[in-house]
Amino acid sequence: MARDTRKLSTRERAVGIARVARISFKASPLAVLMKAAGAIITAVLPLVTTYFAALTTTALAEAYAGDEAAGGRAIMYVLVTALLGVLMTAWSSFERYVNELVGYKINAAISDQMYEHFLKLEFWRYDDKHTADLFDKSKQFAQFFGYAFDSLARIAAALIALIAAVAALVLASWWLGLIVLIAVVPGVIIQFSLSRFRVRHWNENVETRRKLARIEWDMLQPQRIAELRLYGLVRNLLNLRMKLRDTDERTRIEFERKVIWKQLGSDILEAAAEVVALIYTTLQIIAQAQPIGQFLYVQQIVSRAMGAVRQFTNGISSVDEDIANLFDYNEFMGLEAGQDRTVKLRHQPDSIVFEDVSFHYPSTDVAVLEDISLRIKRGQNVAIVGENGAGKSTLIKLILGLYEPTAGSVLVDGINLKDVEHESWHQYIGVLRQDYGVYSFATARENVMYGDVSKRGTKQRFDTAVHDAEATNFLEKLPKGYDTFVHQWMEHDDGTSGVELSGGQQQRLSLARNFYRDSPIIILDEPTSAIDALAESRIFKRLFAEKAKTIITVSHRLTTIQKADVIYVIEHGKIVEQGTHTELVGKKGVYYTLFESQL
Repeated sequence: MARDTRKLSTRERAVGIARVARISFKASPLAVLMKAAGAIITAVLPLVTTYFAALTTTALAEAYAGDEAAGGRAIMYVLVTALLGVLMTAWSSFERYVNELVGYKINAAISDQMYEHFLKLEFWRYDDKHTADLFDKSKQFAQFFGYAFDSLARIAAALIALIAAVAALVLASWWLGLIVLIAVVPGVIIQFSLSRFRVRHWNENVETRRKLARIEWDMLQPQRIAELRLYGLVRNLLNLRMKLRDTDERTRIEFERKVIWKQLGSDILEAAAEVVALIYTTLQIIAQAQPIGQFLYVQQIVSRAMGAVRQFTNGISSVDEDIANLFDYNEFMGLEAGQDRTVKLRHQPDSIVFEDVSFHYPSTDVAVLEDISLRIKRGQNVAIVGENGAGKSTLIKLILGLYEPTAGSVLVDGINLKDVEHESWHQYIGVLRQDYGVYSFATARENVMYGDVSKRGTKQRFDTAVHDAEATNFLEKLPKGYDTFVHQWMEHDDGTSGVELSGGQQQRLSLARNFYRDSPIIILDEPTSAIDALAESRIFKRLFAEKAKTIITVSHRLTTIQKADVIYVIEHGKIVEQGTHTELVGKKGVYYTLFESQL
């Protein structure tokens, strides 16, 4: 049964709490031990202070009544109480540091593990909705794991304080302790029901929150504002945003409204228990069966017991939600990462071969590619063409090793690509995609040099890459030249804002990054869609002049693909034609039909 459709059992809560404690201890043993010691100190020290304060009150009353020795005892109790107060103040200051230290170390360890694992998953996971849901829940848990541990520490302190307070009351009168225990039970039950509802509500509305977040993000993107206004979408999206927000929040608020009276009833019961305890103590003092300090003792102990119960139930409520997310986090961390591949390529392969390759995505049984067989030789210029949705980009993903065939094999120098270590294969590949990427947090120079971080770059290599991508002219004119941020919301130390590049400029910057990579195998997937035809022609002329490179091109521009040594035509996931441009035009078949208007 799915995690988000059922309640946590008592055993699951216990297991979850144990896991939080174990993960926390592994992240920072010393800090956790300090936190545990702090929980005991926080719970016991106020009770000890209360005890000596009560003794002080009794001693003062006895001294007033004429007991000569009582004055000395009162002074001693005052000094002890003051010393305990100083210790409590000192501990509070030190505890803040411990909380910050523990929170930082634990949050850092958890989030690092999560991000590293996410980036190691099998590639199909990034297109999988269930994985996306798990990642959202896990990210929520990772961000607040430190708080979950802090909640455990508060729960422990509250439980110790409650036990100590009840024990202290039993010393005064056993039935006072029993009354307090009975009075707090309803509040605990109500708080548990609230926490279970919050967990269930959170998990059932992941999709709603994701859609809401995407709408809010899109509405605040400057490049989308024009379309939103021109198409009259602003009010529509604002209304949708409010509807989604209300869907997420109103249900929770309605439930909490329903339990207000129950919660009020439990609070009244707790207050009544406290009043009964004080009346009983007052009668005992009047009857001179108890010292006068007993009133202060009982009042403070009952108050602290009630406070400990509230802190305990609030802590359980908070940690209950976090524990539910912990199971999602564990499920996410348990997702199988990419397989360990043992074969390392030592040199650039001389051939890439598809042998009867078929493929369908994991989420569907519909074939995207069927019985694909082709050979790409080293130094060859190969083009792959076809209508949108024919399977061209999927074929590129198989070449890159991002997906594995569901049938057949992809071979590099006779080695099955599924056995080849990704890093050793990808070091020979540069990919220029139509969905070009610009790193908005980085400068133009950094964007280019991210093409190869494996070795130290040189100025000549950088300048050549920028020149070949025809990006020199506009980059040099930026406010800080190559060191300008390429997003207008980024700001330099001196207050200079970044710039928003046009689509063509962003594509040139992406091209420069891949030219900087200088890979022997280059895959071009509609990489110049935002660049004018003349500039594209010059860029590709430089690219194709390097005969030592293997070039695989996916394009709809005839001027680009007609230079290929061999062209593969894909239709409905199958290769239906192959040959040179001249040969395929002469056939007057699928290729000719695709490019007839350009011919």
